[in-house]
Amino acid sequence: MKRGQGYAMPLGTTVNGRNVNFAVCVPEGKECELLLYKDGNETPALTYQMPEADAVGSVRFLELQDFDYSSYRYHYKVADEILMDPYAKEVCGGHPFGKKEEGKATQLRARIAPDTYDWEGDKPLKIPYHEVVAYSLHVRGFTKYSSSKVKHKGTFAGVSEKIPYLKSLGINQIQCMPVYEFEDCKRNYINYWGYGGGFYFAPKAAYAAGPSAMDELKDMIKNCHQSGIEVVLYFPFEEGVHAQLAERCLEYYVTEYHVDGFILNPYNVPIQSIQQNALLTGTKIMRKEEFFQNTMRRFLKGDEGMVSDVTWALKHNSKEDGAFNYITDHTGFTLQDLVSYDGKHNELNGEKNQDGPDYNYSWNCGAEGPSRKKVVMQLRKNQVRNAFFLLLMAQGTPCILAGDEFGNTQKGNNNVYCQDNETAWLNWNKCKEDSELLQYVKALIVLRKKHPVLHKVDQLQGLDQTSCGIPDVSYHGENAWRVPYEVASRQLGILYSGAELKDNDCFVAYNMHWVEHTFALPALSNGQKWYQVMDTNAGFFPKLKLLKNQKELEVSERTIAFLIGK
Repeated sequence: MKRGQGYAMPLGTTVNGRNVNFAVCVPEGKECELLLYKDGNETPALTYQMPEADAVGSVRFLELQDFDYSSYRYHYKVADEILMDPYAKEVCGGHPFGKKEEGKATQLRARIAPDTYDWEGDKPLKIPYHEVVAYSLHVRGFTKYSSSKVKHKGTFAGVSEKIPYLKSLGINQIQCMPVYEFEDCKRNYINYWGYGGGFYFAPKAAYAAGPSAMDELKDMIKNCHQSGIEVVLYFPFEEGVHAQLAERCLEYYVTEYHVDGFILNPYNVPIQSIQQNALLTGTKIMRKEEFFQNTMRRFLKGDEGMVSDVTWALKHNSKEDGAFNYITDHTGFTLQDLVSYDGKHNELNGEKNQDGPDYNYSWNCGAEGPSRKKVVMQLRKNQVRNAFFLLLMAQGTPCILAGDEFGNTQKGNNNVYCQDNETAWLNWNKCKEDSELLQYVKALIVLRKKHPVLHKVDQLQGLDQTSCGIPDVSYHGENAWRVPYEVASRQLGILYSGAELKDNDCFVAYNMHWVEHTFALPALSNGQKWYQVMDTNAGFFPKLKLLKNQKELEVSERTIAFLIGK
C-alpha cells in the first residue's frame, strides 16, 4: 500500500479498484489525521497526516493505493477530537435498535464501501404524480410486531417480504420515514422516528437483517421497483445542516440507491436549488402540507364553513408544488384514533400528556376510546370510510398511513416518537379483524385508477375545454350548478366531465351533515342515465344501480355517494 496525491471531490470515500480516496472538510488552521482501524481493534493500525498545505479550500484529501480496505474502518482526528466522516456511506459498531448498554460508549466507525451492487438494469420508475397512490411507513414499525409474520422483522428485508401485500392493496409508492444512521438512544428516551442529526449517507445498520445495510436497502428498492412500487425517503435534515451536504446526499441516494423521490422540510434545505439540480431532474421533490389534512378532518366531523376550502383541496394538483394529500400521518392520530378520541392520550411518553399536537380536529363519535355501543361503532366505521373516500377521490397524490386500511390504533397517542413497542408498531391482527375495511380501501383504489377524471394530469380549471357543453369540473348542491357556500353548509356535489378523457361523467355527493340532504343531479347528454356505484354507508353495490329519479339524489347523513353516467 502506498499514499497517492488524491483529489478533493467528491467528499467522503471513493473506491476505484484497490485505490481509495479520502476527502473531508476541515476548519482552517486545524490539524487533520486519517485513522485506520483493523476491524475489531480499539487502537488505529495506521495513521496518515492530511496537511493543510495540500488542501483545496477547506477540503483535505489523500489516496491510498493498492489498499486492501475490506478489513479496515476509519475515523478522522481533527485537532484532538476523534470524528466520524459526515459523508460515511456505511457505519458499523453500533448497537441493536434502542439497546444501548448503560455506561458503555458506542464505538461507531465508518466502513469503506465499494459500489459493486448488481442492479440488474433497475432504474427509478418515474410514475407521474397523478397516477401515484402512496403509502407512508416506518421501516421498523411496519413489520416489527409478531403479527407481521415476516422472517426478518423490523428491517429492510421485512419490507421486501411485505411487497405482495402492498401490491395487492393497489399502492405504487412507499414513503419511508428516516432510514439513515441516527442515534436511537437519546439521553432519556428512544428516538423511534429518527428525526434530528445523523449520518445521512449511511443506511441505518439496525434496520438490516444481514451484515450490509447498503445492500439490503438496495435489495428493498430493487424489489419494490420490480413490483411497480416507487420508494420515496423522508429526509427532514436537522436545522442548520449545510446546504451542500443536503444536496450531495440527495444526489447520492438517486445515483447509488435509485431512490424515486424525497420528502423534505423546506425550512431546513434550499428547495429551489434542489429542484434545479440537473442530477435530480425527474426525481420527486415532495413536501408535507397540512392544509388538506386539516380541511378534510374538519369537513369529516361536520364543522361549518368548510365547503370553499374543500372545493380547493379536492382539485389541487400535487404536480404543481409536490404537496401530497394525507388525512393522517405519523405525526398525529391514526385514522381509527381520529374517529375514536376527542383528545390526545400520550401519558406513556412520560411528558404528562403535554407533548404532541393539541389541535387534532378529531371526533370520538360519542364515546372516548374503545366502545361496544353499536351506534358508536357503526358511526366510526362510516367516518373511516368517508375519510378514505375524501383522500382517494381527490385530485393530486394521495398518501395512506400504514395500517389505516385495517384500523390500526395507537390507543389515542398522537406522538409516538419515543414508543418503540406495540403502541407504535403495526398490529397485523387487525387485518383479519377488519377485512371488510381492507377490501373497501382496495375497491376505492381500483375505482380511482379506473376513472381518469378522478386523477387528471393537470389542474382542473372549471372550464369547458372540449366544447362538450359542460366544464371539466363543476359544483352543485340542492340546486344544480349552484355551489352551497353558505356557512352552515356541510354538503357538496361535484360533477367531473369525462368528455376530454373519454371517461364516464362522474358525480360525487358529499354529505357530512348529521341530517339527510337532497342533491340536484345535472342532466346528462346523449340519453345517458345516472347509475350509483356505491355509497360509504352501504359500500359498493354488486351491480350498478340505475337511479329511478334522474333529477335528484337523496343522501343519508354523514354519507358520500358516487355515481357514473352511461
